[in-house]
Amino acid sequence: MKFFIDTANLEQIKEAQDLGVLDGVTTNPSLMAKEGISGEENVINHYKAICAIVDGDVSAEVISTTYEEMIKEGEALAALDSKIVVKVPMIKDGVKAIKYFSKKGIKTNCTLVFTAGQALLAAKAGATYVSPFIGRLDDISTDGLALIEDIRLIYDNYQYPTQILAASVRHSAHILGCAKIGADVMTGPLSAILSLLKHPLTDSGLATFLADHAKAAGK
Repeated sequence: MKFFIDTANLEQIKEAQDLGVLDGVTTNPSLMAKEGISGEENVINHYKAICAIVDGDVSAEVISTTYEEMIKEGEALAALDSKIVVKVPMIKDGVKAIKYFSKKGIKTNCTLVFTAGQALLAAKAGATYVSPFIGRLDDISTDGLALIEDIRLIYDNYQYPTQILAASVRHSAHILGCAKIGADVMTGPLSAILSLLKHPLTDSGLATFLADHAKAAGK
């Protein structure tokens, strides 16, 4: 399973990259705004800065909601760097845009997916990635991981190449659940990735080893 980080914070992206497990980045207008990035030129330069850090795909989201504007915006984003994946919303014109980009060889990420039917449409249109938001489903007392299972079954039934990118991942249990089901990618905050490192027995065991070493060394 690939690990993407869901942020526009360059320092967090660098930290995840330095850890050696980062495969890509997902961003959106909200995450850009959180980092104080505004204005078209600043946003474009920020995408370029992200691409300079990571080796893998970088999802850059269109803000348009009409077919013609999504095509114009998406082509401009894709031209920035070969790593750019055009992130398109799951709406009627978005599906049409995904089909267009697919024919042009431009990678896409269909975002704001909350049903298996939406994921099926995205795959039919040729999306590179589909992003079901499991954390947001959990927020309304719906099983987000169950949606990943349904999409995995459908894609496997028909051998769709679209990759399942589990989004809105909040914690280690989400990550492990996605890994067990067979999600191709997970994207979440740095805190969720780092949470996989933690276990109290690891900490206490290391403390014991270091204490024993100090005794053996006569310190």
